[in-house]
Amino acid sequence: MSAQKPVPTGATDAMREITVDTVFGTQAALRNMAPAGATRVLALHGWLDNAASFVPLASHLAHVDLVALELPGHGFSAHLPAAADYTLTLSARAAFAFADALGWDRFVLLGHSLGGATATVMAAAQPARIERLALIESLGGLSEREDRTAQRLRDAYDAHVAKPTRGLRVFGDVDTAIRARMQANGLSEPVARLLVERGIAQVDGGVVWRSDPRLTRATAVRMTEAQTRDLIAAIECPVHLIAADPPPPYFTSDLRDARTALLRDGRVTVMPGTHHLHMETPASVAQAFGNFIDGAVSDVEIVGER
Repeated sequence: MSAQKPVPTGATDAMREITVDTVFGTQAALRNMAPAGATRVLALHGWLDNAASFVPLASHLAHVDLVALELPGHGFSAHLPAAADYTLTLSARAAFAFADALGWDRFVLLGHSLGGATATVMAAAQPARIERLALIESLGGLSEREDRTAQRLRDAYDAHVAKPTRGLRVFGDVDTAIRARMQANGLSEPVARLLVERGIAQVDGGVVWRSDPRLTRATAVRMTEAQTRDLIAAIECPVHLIAADPPPPYFTSDLRDARTALLRDGRVTVMPGTHHLHMETPASVAQAFGNFIDGAVSDVEIVGER
């Protein structure tokens, strides 16, 4: 196991900073102060978010060993080399490498959005290692029609080859960056502040986003919907998905229902909220999960359970 060590900024009162060195470079995370022998939970954040995504929920999961990993290119984790591409399968490999560095053979996955898509790949790829799969606003990744394959590939290659170099956007101060994130994602100020304060770096004249700018480029190849559904059908562990109402356009209720119907052991909770409902209403999300994450028998009524 690689040595754990503090990173210079971003710690919270409830969670401590750790880093481990893997073949994917230094990977950073926030870890709560759970008792010895607690259930191991690896939490994976959404696209362009970071480990602070799980800070609000962590106080409601103090009894589990929650480790909120920052995927490659996000937060304080290393950016990928210029020759490498950001893909779901690479994110899954990086998350497994991080778990290996912690000495975790089996663990629970908790994923939001991109993190949930990554967790889906992990559960399908290595079913013996995943005890349970707790998902928020995601089951499988964004899919692509077969007849869009060539055009998507061309768009991605154009982005790599022909895009002019441009400096990162500099925000004059943190509050300006927070307002930009609020407007982009419909977040409340406290939630946006959590993500932004961990997701920025100081430069001359203000602050810039810490995440790798290449994360915003087009993905060269996406799975088709049939391939995504094959992965979901291969998941062997129990799954509990919490989805927001109204749903986002890329994870409609029809798509959600079609995918969750493939699960061997699945439950779905639909509750009022936004895409970041685990940050905006963490107590409600924790109650909806009940004792699913730590594996105990739950007496909590699951609203909208199927």
